[in-house]
Amino acid sequence: MSDKPTIAIVGGTGALGTGLARRWVLAGYPVVIGSRSADSAVKAAEALKDLLREKGVKGAVSGAENVEAARGADIVVLTVPFSQHAGALVALRDAVQGKLVLDTTAPLVPPRVGTVQLPASGSAAVSTQVTLGEGVSVVSAFQTVAADKLQALEPMEGDVLVCGNKRESCDKVIELAQATGLRGLYAGPLANSAASEALTSVLITINRQFKCQAGIKLTGFK
Repeated sequence: MSDKPTIAIVGGTGALGTGLARRWVLAGYPVVIGSRSADSAVKAAEALKDLLREKGVKGAVSGAENVEAARGADIVVLTVPFSQHAGALVALRDAVQGKLVLDTTAPLVPPRVGTVQLPASGSAAVSTQVTLGEGVSVVSAFQTVAADKLQALEPMEGDVLVCGNKRESCDKVIELAQATGLRGLYAGPLANSAASEALTSVLITINRQFKCQAGIKLTGFK
């Protein structure tokens, strides 16, 4: 049995969710892939099991409907599109009380996803904290990481900005960032997540311009 916390990835059948699931399972974390459809979640989990077998790696991965996945996990990761964000929070509220919720949401509003469009609350993560209540420790991270790079499982370099009101929770997410092969950096309280959420649109613009998958890396310190 793993001594690592069980991670539920809500919306885990999408590009970012499957990329994170691959990295964390390979790092030894038990992962439950969540979806609005239990069948879709189970299929995604089976596909990941097949990938692990090809690599000769054992890992604990399963699939379940989003709320069920969240209820049985220690850490809940939100990887749903911004258009589904508010509805997902309402559905999950009771299941995540007392837990750490990692919100990866970037407030992208089509068709102008390359333009910063932060919500009235200041950031998606702040909205998450307000909706879920003080019984939940919300941390924001991974908005600047390319999902395709996570899925490819090749070595990556770059930084993950980690924002939250409880440093202990942020430290746990920093460990999760490091488990993916990236460097996690504490970047201040949850309100500061506005900066990393806004950077997603900036990076989309850069990626379109240079046909790349840019991330961020801070310099000037070790």
